Amino acid sequence: MTTTEGTPPQLLLVGGAAPNPLSVDVAVQTLAQARARGLRTHVTNQEATVAATPEVSGAADAASAVDFEDPAGSAKWAAARRAEGERFDVALAVREMAQVAAAEVAAELGAPGNPPEAVRRIRTKDACRAALTAAGFPQPAVRLCADEAGARAFLAQSTGPWVVKPRDAMGSQGVSRVDGPDGLAAAIGLLPNRNPFLVEEFVDGPEFSVEGLFLGGEPTVLAVTAKEKLPPPFFVEVAHVLPAALPEADRAEIDRQVRAALTALGLRFGAFHVELWLTARGVVLGEVHGRIGGGWIHTMLPHVFPGLEFFGHILDDALGRPVELPAAAPRAAASRFLAPGPGRLVAVEGWDEVLAHPGLLYAELTVRPGDVINPFRSGQDRVGAVVVGAGSPAAAERLARELADSVRFVTEEPSGAEPSGAESAEEAGA
Repeated sequence: MTTTEGTPPQLLLVGGAAPNPLSVDVAVQTLAQARARGLRTHVTNQEATVAATPEVSGAADAASAVDFEDPAGSAKWAAARRAEGERFDVALAVREMAQVAAAEVAAELGAPGNPPEAVRRIRTKDACRAALTAAGFPQPAVRLCADEAGARAFLAQSTGPWVVKPRDAMGSQGVSRVDGPDGLAAAIGLLPNRNPFLVEEFVDGPEFSVEGLFLGGEPTVLAVTAKEKLPPPFFVEVAHVLPAALPEADRAEIDRQVRAALTALGLRFGAFHVELWLTARGVVLGEVHGRIGGGWIHTMLPHVFPGLEFFGHILDDALGRPVELPAAAPRAAASRFLAPGPGRLVAVEGWDEVLAHPGLLYAELTVRPGDVINPFRSGQDRVGAVVVGAGSPAAAERLARELADSVRFVTEEPSGAEPSGAESAEEAGA
């Protein structure tokens, strides 16, 4: 896309950030990389979230209250601003839930973007599975169920174990494994709402994700990330290692399958984060996202690719500017999430030592004494994270684990009395 000479191009960041540290950091980083390229920036978000994320609004040239949960309304707002003389050259969303709105806005403005129907397809998990199956990719059997009776019928017709999950959610919220009909009611009870839900066959094998971006409409894989998850019945990610220590043949096959799948799904713009398993029958693709991966992957990538400006490269490509991606360095990064046992937090020990470690890339602690720590069942139950860099995947994984394990959470029963030493306090490693 070309811009009028003398007029700086403008980025419309649709949906801004959610009010949590990771989302805010991604949005602020996007805006900073836009500004470094001479772009003006305008952020939209729901009114309450604009107020709750002042760091994002402060990093932009303008901010407006526009509800990304109304994609058609977002496109109508953008068209009205254009009619008033404001120009948007790129419409981009870095949040999962704002992807459809960004695609609708881009289509309305004639700006680079993904087709709205393609984004809706990948945002609806069973529709994405159906599209991948139709394109010839191996997929687990899946059924959209309105109630427990429908789920039981699917279990009777398919091969277990199974996974019960929301049709449209993130952060492993409401996702659990069932090994037979007896566990179905409890799994359905964990779902975040009463909407129709999915039951699909469990895929056995190590899980990975693929991080990349589109250049010239073609997918470019940057890295494969190894994941560690809680054991069933829950599937919450507790650690990442980037790049994954994989044989070259596996890495090349993952690259081929992911690029082919993204093309088959009709995606062509922005970022991508694709989940998959390596199984006895080869690569089995999981969920497909039109955004960068969570879990501080946006912090890990520049450590492995010195000079990488992930969002800036997307903007350069959208504006028709040349993009030269930096080569990977001989080093790795890893993250580990803090998930102590449940209880009311009395004290945290060892955190200052973590913050002082020279290998640390990022650390956060989201609880303080007096807060109640919940059982670890979804990404929302994490209480912090450490992200480190090292010379190899094994060294990075080891360091992240050592730092996380060195943090001691002293807790008591939420309704109990004041702790009195080791006899009444529990120390839980992360």
